[in-house]
Amino acid sequence: MAILINFKICDNAPECLAPPVCPTGAIIWNEEKKTLEIDNSKCTSCGLCIPTCPMEAIFLARSDEEYNQIKKEIDEDKRTRKDLFVDRYGAMPLMDAFMSDEEAIKDKIERDNLTFIEIYDAENVECLLKSIPLKEITEDMPKDTRYYKVNHTDSLMKKYDIKELPSLLLFKNKKLLGKVEGYYPTDEKEKFLFLINDIVNK
Repeated sequence: MAILINFKICDNAPECLAPPVCPTGAIIWNEEKKTLEIDNSKCTSCGLCIPTCPMEAIFLARSDEEYNQIKKEIDEDKRTRKDLFVDRYGAMPLMDAFMSDEEAIKDKIERDNLTFIEIYDAENVECLLKSIPLKEITEDMPKDTRYYKVNHTDSLMKKYDIKELPSLLLFKNKKLLGKVEGYYPTDEKEKFLFLINDIVNK
């Protein structure tokens, strides 16, 4: 039998939960090639990998007919990696332009424009596809709004009294307006944006 992965909706990350649950090593993370790999000669069709994927990108085919049907559906999926690989709240940073560090943000929050600083945990990031794109967070904000992602440190957690990661800090006119803590997936986007707008418009 065979495992298939729809890489059009898979962030193909080493944090994938499928390899650890596979009892035979049919799904592995290839560190050298930086990709998930499947060895279907080892697959026993146990199906343990399927519920590990929050985006339902892993499929199990129990016959050649089923394999061909699933492959056809994947091939016809109109989504692309370009749609997936954009920076998102609570997900691993992709573009250097959004990256910063604790020292650099001191200068960034001294500016007068609205500045978002996302404090995140690089060891505990969420799936790209279920995370809110940064452009959707800032699209209704002033054009000079800036967004940066900073990996957490103990001093940042203490300084801003952060209890839960990721945490979005909002600055303007050199002061902290407020923060929104915790992860918000795409299906909670409206709630997340409401909290942000409530802080910005106070």
